[in-house]
Amino acid sequence: MDMILFVTILIVFFALAFDFINGFHDTANAIATSVSTKALKPRHAIILAAIMNFVGAMTFTGVAKTITKDIVDPFTLANGSTVILAALISAIFWNLLTWYFGIPSSSSHAIIGSIAGAAIAASGFEALNYAGFMKIIEALILSPIIAFVIGYIVYTLFKIFFKDLNLTKTNRRFRYFQIFTAALQSYTHGTNDAQKAMGIITMALIANGYLTTSDIPHWVQFACAAAMGLGTSVGGWRIIKTVGGNIMKIRPVNGVAADITGAMIIFGATYIHLPVSTTHVISSSILGVGASHRLKGVKWGTAQRMLITWVITLPISATVAALVYYILNLFL
Repeated sequence: MDMILFVTILIVFFALAFDFINGFHDTANAIATSVSTKALKPRHAIILAAIMNFVGAMTFTGVAKTITKDIVDPFTLANGSTVILAALISAIFWNLLTWYFGIPSSSSHAIIGSIAGAAIAASGFEALNYAGFMKIIEALILSPIIAFVIGYIVYTLFKIFFKDLNLTKTNRRFRYFQIFTAALQSYTHGTNDAQKAMGIITMALIANGYLTTSDIPHWVQFACAAAMGLGTSVGGWRIIKTVGGNIMKIRPVNGVAADITGAMIIFGATYIHLPVSTTHVISSSILGVGASHRLKGVKWGTAQRMLITWVITLPISATVAALVYYILNLFL
């Protein structure tokens, strides 16, 4: 078999593996609140999330095009196959490590940092498309801050509008409504997260001469959507436990406010073709809701651990990707 074809197949395999892992790593965030409030049984929540993630992934490709061309230029990328393969191995390693310890880290940070690190190892800092790269970094930084603020505002409005209603009846109604918001949040997750693997596969196809444009092939879109849907069906109980219970004690009204906030921010980012960390958007939404509900009720220790992981993921994944690139370069 031709070496270029072999490496391309290897990249497609690792990209789908990344999407599969992303399915049980990140998608757990989308259903964590509905599981923790018992609005949905875990099995039903996972089936719902798997279906909605697949539908979301099949709906848009704008974020995938951003990943394809805005971090590095795939048409001029030196040793493109090795760079992309190193980035995937690094991102998968970091995702599995943080999943094992139940830390809601960002697959987006991991893959973007990994691509940048491997590209820098191959061609130096000039390999980066700085205008596009900085736009992505700004989105990753600002989105959780915006999610916290909007989560705080949304729940404050809830407190005003529903202050005179019977608490028990209100929670029961919100628990039913949370089935819808969990589905909505899972859908928006699919519109953004599944596209990252689509962009990577397309980047590899361009770098290896199999594509001449940044348009996402339909088979790539379907394969990534299916991989994320399958990954979601496996579940991510460690992350669900952290997001659904270790940030704050979530009631149905809190869950609905957080789900609506997270869905708005993620879909807004998808609409303007920017990749964001769904993990940090959803977690920050819960933090904002929790701060509005009762400041002392938020477990800030968990929030601090998440913030540290948020800060270190990009540089660590970039460093690991650079090391993996140097190792792979000895053989490819």
